[in-house]
Amino acid sequence: MRALEPAHPSDFFLVAASSNARAVPIELPDVAVVIPAFRAAETIAGVIASVPSFVRQIVVVNDGSPDRTSDLVRDLRDPRVVLVEHSDNQGVGAAMLTGYGRAVALGAEIIAKMDADGQMDPEHLLALITPIVVGEADYTKGNRFLHERELRSMPGRRRFGNAGLSFLTKLASGYWDIFDPTNGYTAIHATLVPLLSAGRVGKRYFFESSMLLNLSLLRAVVRDVYIPARYPAGATSHLSESRAALQFPWRLLRGFVRRVRLEYFVRDFTAVSLYLVAGLVLGLFGAVWGVWHWAASAQAGAVASTGTVMIAVLPIIVGVQLLLQALTLDIQNVPTQPVHQSVRLVSADRGMIGRP
Repeated sequence: MRALEPAHPSDFFLVAASSNARAVPIELPDVAVVIPAFRAAETIAGVIASVPSFVRQIVVVNDGSPDRTSDLVRDLRDPRVVLVEHSDNQGVGAAMLTGYGRAVALGAEIIAKMDADGQMDPEHLLALITPIVVGEADYTKGNRFLHERELRSMPGRRRFGNAGLSFLTKLASGYWDIFDPTNGYTAIHATLVPLLSAGRVGKRYFFESSMLLNLSLLRAVVRDVYIPARYPAGATSHLSESRAALQFPWRLLRGFVRRVRLEYFVRDFTAVSLYLVAGLVLGLFGAVWGVWHWAASAQAGAVASTGTVMIAVLPIIVGVQLLLQALTLDIQNVPTQPVHQSVRLVSADRGMIGRP
């Protein structure tokens, strides 16, 4: 799928299914950008000025900034800008939930997130929303590491940490085809916003990962879009590596348990459910049997018989094989059908209730 390209008139863009296909004009839906801002007085004006003209609303959420962020936003003459203020700092996740709500109220159909520090290049915004516009995704996110040069430029420790965090996020969310889970350059179809479980969305730096956990329970389609990293002079990452290493794995583990319970034991019961139950029971039996008889043999000073050892080993081997098969089926179960179209149909049907 090629990215959208400007056409004439300015409200229309060209899209083609492949590089060889004929491009056809398509009208963009109502696009809004939410900018969570905290201590952004030095950069907020430039970020707002860089937002492309096809964006119809720019919702700036001042998350309790003690500086002049709000004053600078009010001084701008851009009629698209809507300022929302938090009395105290609640975190990027809380600011985004507020911004999502205001954008939906303004009639936005697609809502993108851009940070106030200038690290998200607006030139890639059109490519970011393209999969949603053409009906291939419900949610899109940037991926800085689709090419080897980006991986090579990253310090080894950070590369290892990102790979580990990406795997845990894949496991917890079930989105096995995504990478770079903490990338904050995202876009979502507005019909999914009311369906999000606001209480389970991370209010601070776990926001992006928690969004994936929430979307997976909705069976929403998530797509990665290659967007190269951009680091303006003086820009620094606000996400602490040590904090992520300590807090994220536990939260992702809880998300994994919740997803498996709901997806494979509450909403449905599939082969994955059987493999998980059988694999865990056999593995646990083999481990308990083996430890018990090892302790008994050590205490008696005698070597355990071959049969005793095999009774411990075989259930563990079969249990691991069943768990691996469950993992394989889970990987094949990544959502592929966008849900925002059915949500719109349901909303439209409800809107007809009571009409003659």
